[in-house]
Parts: sequence; structure tokens; C-alpha cells
Amino acid sequence: MTKSIKRIFGIDLGTTYSSIAYVDEYGKAVIVPNAENERVTPSVVFFDEDNIVVGEVAKESAKLYPNEVVSFIKRSMGEPNFLFEYNGEHYRPEEISAYILKKLAQDARQQLGEEVTDVVITCPAYFGINEREATRKAGEITGFNVRQIINEPTSAAIAYGSIDSTENRVVLVYDLGGGTFDVTMIAISKEAVEVICTGGDHNLGGKDWDDRIVAYLVERFQQETGTNEDILDDPDTWQDLQLSAEKAKKILSQRPKTPISITHGGQRVKLLLEREKFEELTEDLLDRTIDFTREMLQAAKEKGHDSFDEIILVGGATRMPQVSEHISKAFGITPKVFDPDEAVAKGAAIYGWKLALNDDLIRRISEKTKKNIDRIENITELIDRKEISAEAFREAAQELAADTGYTLPSVENALQRVINVTSKSFGIVAHNPHNEEIVFNLVLRNTGVPIKIRKNFYTAADNQRTVLIRIMESETNRIEIPLEHAMDIKTAVLHLPSDLPSDFPIEITFDLNEEGRLLIMAEETRDSQKVTVEVDTASVIEGEEFELAKLRSQRLVVH
Repeated sequence: MTKSIKRIFGIDLGTTYSSIAYVDEYGKAVIVPNAENERVTPSVVFFDEDNIVVGEVAKESAKLYPNEVVSFIKRSMGEPNFLFEYNGEHYRPEEISAYILKKLAQDARQQLGEEVTDVVITCPAYFGINEREATRKAGEITGFNVRQIINEPTSAAIAYGSIDSTENRVVLVYDLGGGTFDVTMIAISKEAVEVICTGGDHNLGGKDWDDRIVAYLVERFQQETGTNEDILDDPDTWQDLQLSAEKAKKILSQRPKTPISITHGGQRVKLLLEREKFEELTEDLLDRTIDFTREMLQAAKEKGHDSFDEIILVGGATRMPQVSEHISKAFGITPKVFDPDEAVAKGAAIYGWKLALNDDLIRRISEKTKKNIDRIENITELIDRKEISAEAFREAAQELAADTGYTLPSVENALQRVINVTSKSFGIVAHNPHNEEIVFNLVLRNTGVPIKIRKNFYTAADNQRTVLIRIMESETNRIEIPLEHAMDIKTAVLHLPSDLPSDFPIEITFDLNEEGRLLIMAEETRDSQKVTVEVDTASVIEGEEFELAKLRSQRLVVH
């Protein structure tokens, strides 16, 4: 290779485990092992006096220092009231997540001898605006240039599609991770990876299977010792049982039974947990994933997609044999287990690689045509509109292939588009004809993004001087819903000129980009008074607190 493009890393910021990947000189996605030579790093943070410890050591330290260890922080992303206090300092989920990212970056630098600067970070498909913005902020606190936040199932589909992008197919990505569940229907072709519908639950994952084992162990301990004490009130016992449960779950994925020992208050109970009992304890959790899948399939059917070709399983929890068995029984198709622990990070790396190739192609084509081209995701449209010539594109692609050593088809495949949908509905509070407050959704769940929608609303009284615009987020796909079925994510005030009559039109514009970032503009149509708000929400770290978190991150070495 004579010249390399800027490397953009892919990061799977997971609930229980995280990983980082890049695309090598042969166009292959590669996971970077951590300092412990493991391909995934536990998403666990240990505050050890003046040190921050992340990974396996932090996870093991939870036994001795349960109050200084933070696990499952991803489930708290975007929550306004979550604060972890240590030595008089308060830490938001974004900053704690940034320490996990920093560990991944440090280990990658040690392995590869280069800094990690530009990244693509993944998040669950159903993450709303709060959670997505919090994920981006975590990357920025780390010092990254966050090029994109991309949905985990989409990322897995990109990795899956990279194996053979010549055959068009519709796949169901069933993603059961340590703390979250996603199910997404995706159409894969040479030209695009297009999300059709998505669904899921950010409070359903492998941890819930662990919790069922823990509850069973507590019950058995009480039976064997004759006590009514809730032994989980002891932080040390709680942590010990959590680790034992996770270990038992993994063993039961390989073997029919496993011994477990419970120690508390000087008493010890030994028991044998069989896979059959484990499956009985957790059957309803699997049923919930099947219910979510059926809901998503119904939504896809309403959009005109009533069939799929394959089901692929990603996420570490899909290693449990009962997952494949349940899916086969429910849908009459044998699912494929696809790189469950690594597919998401690899797909993000491939997406980052495509961005880097796009950057270089844009630069080369701009130089050749003397035109300022900022996007070439749909090269056919640009050529059809005669904004660029097919010859200019081919020359730029051939030069890039020659300079980097990638094949010309690889460079051309970098133009494969990724088309996502919104996992939430977004609207504003309005009044219906009965003068009742409702939420009127302008953007419905599972609508393709980017999208821009305009709609007129009307003043309620003569000489009304202000309009309070309450921006709402919900899980439904109906246009009008009761107020209690949605949550406030931002408010804005539009000041009106005097002497406007009632029922005067106010134009509301919702502009939702590929990442799920929402820009809202309200304008009264007489004097063109406007208010514009970008929804990043007060529940996400910002301002002085954000700058302090960045400063702390810069000063810290994560172990």
C-alpha cells in the first residue's frame, strides 16, 4: 500500500461488554484485543481512590468494593436523575461511559501504535434522543471526534452484508445483549442497508437471566437454612451471587447442569442447577422477546413488508441454546448465530471505513470537478442530475484504489448507503376539537430518516402573545395520543406579534437527521417571527458540567 486513508474506529459500547475494531489494509474488520489480550472488555468501572480501573479487574473488585464499582451504566444513559457519588464528586452516566471508551482507546493505541481519534459508536436501535445524545457526549468527553452514532442491529447487518453483498435479502436481526434487546428488519443489497422496522426493550437482556438465577439461589438458601432474611441486602453477598449467576448461565449454555455454592453469614449451601430448571425460570423473558419480534413484524407488514429471508442472532446472550429453540418454534425458521460478541463493533468499523473512503472520494471528485461536493452517498443521483460526471467518479475511485491498495469493487462498495428509521415518535402538545390537550405526532415511529415535516397549528385566542411549544417523545405509531402516553423532551417559546386573530397559523417544522437528532422550528406566518431549537435535552450533560468532565477525562489514566 502506498498511502492510507484516515482510520475511523468502530466501538460497541455495550451494557456488559464493550469492544473496538478497525478495518485493516485488506478491507477486513478486525477486533483489537485489550491489554489483557481479551477481545471484549467488561463495561465495569471501579473508582479506586485516585485511580479509575475498567474491565475485568473492576468486575472482580466488585466483590470487595461493591459501593465503588459501577456496572450496567448503559441502562442509565440519558437519565436526568442518575448521579454516582465518590469522594465528594458526582459523575453522570456519560462520564462513566467515557472511562470505558478511554480504556478501549488506550488499549488500541498500545496494540496498534496509533491514537484513536475518529470513531463510530453504536447504540440500541430504540434509543431516544436523550440516550443518543448522551452516547455522543460520552465520546466527546473521551476526546473523540464522533463521526456517527449508529444503531447496533444496523451495524451487525453491515458486518453480515459485508460477507456477501451481491445477493439481495431481508434479514431479521435479533440482538440480545447483556442489558438490552433489539429486533430489527433490514433489507441488504449491494446499494444499501435499509432498516424497515425496529423494536425492543432497553431493560431486557442477559442480566435479567442472571437476576432470575440470583432470585432462585436466594430462595434455595432460605429453604436450606430456614431463614427469612433477604441475603441480597448484604452488598457482598449480592455481588457474589451476581458473579456466580453469570458464570452459571454461561456454563449452562454448554453443559446440562452446574454446581453453585452460596455463602452468607457464616453459612454455606451447595446446590446443582440444571439447564431445564434455568429455562423454566426464564421462559417468560424469552417470550417477551418473541412478543417484541411479533410486534415489529406487524409494523413491518403495515409498511408492506410481510416476509424475511433469514434471522441472524447477535449479542452474547444468544449463545443460550433456548434462544435458537424458541425462535425456531415461533417462526418456523432456524436462525443463524452470527459472530455474537463482535459483529456490532466490526460493523461499526466497516461503516467508519466507508465514511473514510467517502471523505477521500469527495475530496478527489471536488478537485476534479472544481465543485464543492459534501455528500456522495447516492452517486447515481449526482450523476443523473449532472452534478458530477460518471467519468470523474470512475477516475477518482480508480486513483483511490491505486493509492490505498484496496480493490476497485471495495472502493465502489463504500458507497453502499445506510438508511435508518426512527425508533420513537415525535410531536407537540396541541388541543383537539374538544379543547383537550393531546400529543400530535409529526414523525411516527419506524419512519425513514432523514425526514423533514411541516404542519400548521393555530393560535387559541385573539391577540395571543406567546406559544409554548412542548416537544414530546413516545413509543406509539399513532398520530394523536393522550398526553400521559408521551414524555416531555424539550420546550420552546415563540413570541407573537400583537393583534393576531385566533386560529392564526403557526408553522411547525420537525427535521430529524440520520442519527436521530431533532431540529424544530416554529414560525408565525405574518411577520415571520421564529424560534429554533435543537433537541439535546437538559437531561444530558452540558455546559460547565460537560467541560469539567472533559477536563477530568484528559487528566486521567484509566487502568
